[in-house]
Amino acid sequence: MSTSPLDNPFYYLENFRQVLSWITQRYDDLLDEEERRFIADFAQLPQPAQALLVRMVMRKGVLFRASKLDYAEIGDVRLAAVPLLANGWVDGQPQLDLQALFALLRKDELSQCFKAHAVKSAEKKADLLERLLPHYQHSQALSLWFDSFDEVIFALEIMPLCDRLRLLYFGNLYQEWSEFVLADLGIYRYEKVEFSLQSRGISQRQDIDICLHLHACRQGLEEGIALAELAAQALAIQTDNPWLSMRRAKLLFQIGQQAEREQEAALALDVYAQSSYPGARVRRIRVLERAERFVEAMALLQQAQAAPQNDEETQHLLRIQPRLLKKLGQGGVRKRTTRSMARLDLRVIPLPDHSVERLIQLHLSEEGSEVHYVENALINSLFGLLCWPAVFAPLPGAFFHPFHSAPSDLYSPDFYQRRAALFDACLAQLDDERYLDVIRQTYVDKFGLQSPFVFWGTVTPALLEQALHCLPAQHLKRWFRRLLQDIKANRTGMPDLIQFYPAQRSYRMIEVKGPGDRLQDNQLRWLDFCAEHGMPVMVCYVQWAEDSVLAG
Repeated sequence: MSTSPLDNPFYYLENFRQVLSWITQRYDDLLDEEERRFIADFAQLPQPAQALLVRMVMRKGVLFRASKLDYAEIGDVRLAAVPLLANGWVDGQPQLDLQALFALLRKDELSQCFKAHAVKSAEKKADLLERLLPHYQHSQALSLWFDSFDEVIFALEIMPLCDRLRLLYFGNLYQEWSEFVLADLGIYRYEKVEFSLQSRGISQRQDIDICLHLHACRQGLEEGIALAELAAQALAIQTDNPWLSMRRAKLLFQIGQQAEREQEAALALDVYAQSSYPGARVRRIRVLERAERFVEAMALLQQAQAAPQNDEETQHLLRIQPRLLKKLGQGGVRKRTTRSMARLDLRVIPLPDHSVERLIQLHLSEEGSEVHYVENALINSLFGLLCWPAVFAPLPGAFFHPFHSAPSDLYSPDFYQRRAALFDACLAQLDDERYLDVIRQTYVDKFGLQSPFVFWGTVTPALLEQALHCLPAQHLKRWFRRLLQDIKANRTGMPDLIQFYPAQRSYRMIEVKGPGDRLQDNQLRWLDFCAEHGMPVMVCYVQWAEDSVLAG
């Protein structure tokens, strides 16, 4: 019987050692002397010291009370800390300002520490801090704050170094060390991707500094730093790394959005103009429109219409254009002809714990056909199964560690372009019968592995076989091509139900709208696409049957 990795009390230490080994193998040429020395010296530490350091690294903040670092597998924490203090990785007498002291001590301890100030039992901790701040604006060691207090404060001095190592491993700073636990428990299983020097997203030392700078800017945005200052910092970042360039473009887009919220139109226009992130151009047009700079807005709109980024942008432009023409006194613009969409109107009795989609599934199944509630799961899954090698190709900036459920650049505008030859080879299999065997075999070989496209819980073997039997290969190809145009926008919005007619080897897709529901933009785009290409799709509008009150 296998045992859980968490049966090992040092599981977190084993994970950290694996990280250091991985980084040494992949990034040794990018490490500086301090980082190499840390990795080498860490390996020489006694196990309790290693474990204590990792525990602190994985906790929030950099200041810790020794009495709170209580771990049975480590034992005496003050003894375990001795090598860490000797290496200068931990400071045992850090300088604490009043706010830090208040964060570390309890109210009763603070009352003793500042008893000369006649602390009242009813006085709140925050009020006491505010009262004492004018008197204590210096920093000093805990022993000078509270000489009779038997406690040690540890300050982690190497957090910036550990953050750099975490960045190299995960490719970002929002993932935490704790993510290893789920993988260790076998809750998630991942595709094994071949790693090489050529597949690294970070290929030179300055890439690390740029990553850290971008992260600091994102934090500044969340913390409300002055936008003009933040924008200047972001615009000053220059890189020829495509992966980092897209991250910078997204940051500029987010700064532009915040500038709009703060009604800083000039700043929003400036950062949007220098961002290639999808949606930035439409936002520029909207800002120009609100500023009543209609001529500039129209010029930019016409430029965008000549080469739209994606279907979503085209949809937005079609909505903006009539308004701009009217403002410019050029009259209206002929509305785009809406494609005729098959419509089904049904009245059903609501049932407890049944969504409207499930009710329609049950209703249509009574006709003798096979009806499945798949929404986005089926088409995405068929795409993921056919194109598995292209999705998990080890391109630079795509995979940083063994625990990726999707490529890091999945939503980048150039995701397809970077893998065009690989995806084209996968889709070429739809031109003959090869795709059937490929999809079936991938389903067997990769079952249960994390994937950004395959919904293992929805796509049963029976559903897979029905889909392969009833869905024409050319329809699959059109859907997959559309997915690749804009994965972020187009992987959602697909019709709720699919109805198979196995005897006729045919199907129809049905978008279900309950009383008062409206079609969303991404749903409208999918329905229009299917109608344009002659794919059987309809919208089912549902009303509740009047006698539903009698259902009980």
